[in-house]
Amino acid sequence: MKKDSFILHELLESEGLKNDNVKERCPYGERTCPALIELENLRKRCRILERLVSTDPLTGLYNFRHFIEALEQEMERSRRTGQPTSLIMIDLDFFKKINDKYGHQAGNKALRYASNLWKKNTRKIDVACRYGGEEFAIILPATSITRAIQIAERLRKKLETTLIPINGKRIKLTASFGVDTFFPHEKLKPDSFIKRTDQYLLEAKRKGRNKVCFNQELLKVKVGVTKEERVAINEIIKEQKHPNRG
Repeated sequence: MKKDSFILHELLESEGLKNDNVKERCPYGERTCPALIELENLRKRCRILERLVSTDPLTGLYNFRHFIEALEQEMERSRRTGQPTSLIMIDLDFFKKINDKYGHQAGNKALRYASNLWKKNTRKIDVACRYGGEEFAIILPATSITRAIQIAERLRKKLETTLIPINGKRIKLTASFGVDTFFPHEKLKPDSFIKRTDQYLLEAKRKGRNKVCFNQELLKVKVGVTKEERVAINEIIKEQKHPNRG
């Protein structure tokens, strides 16, 4: 609760919600209108609280609750628009070893670092969430399977090529990725879509970690796939055949 209170205080400060700094004009022409000021502050506090309810306090990403709601909304949007919705499931590799060797504060730093990387390297319309523990999920609205695979591969490479400063050392961090796409004609619920995508994440971990795995059968559907995309995906597939070097 103390952490949430601190976050609320910081958000209030960022919104400029100190009562002595709020200057509003009263609709009745009064010089000061405390009731109007308080009403506006309450409205802003409500908006901030809504953000707190949907945000993971450690990473700043959306939390699991928001993830489920957003995924359901995007799948419904796909049914209306005919556009696919893609999903990336991510799990940090050997995360327990970081906690055991460097401590939980170091583990938290690694989680925040990865979270910032996801946010900086995805679009504004994408929904990056902390799924739980060291696992993350990113919803990609109106995104094909080929584009989703490319995004996941870009995130994987960004993470593995950056060393994180922890306790005076620079630590290499990698992650495993599972990618899948929901199509408008599918009779699928969010939990089933998550479970299906998670199977590719598990496959990536079985194959040695630090990989992107997906349903390669989907690549046989040539509609909407450019030549450049197909070449890029084929390169990723070739990489999956090599032993993990990370």
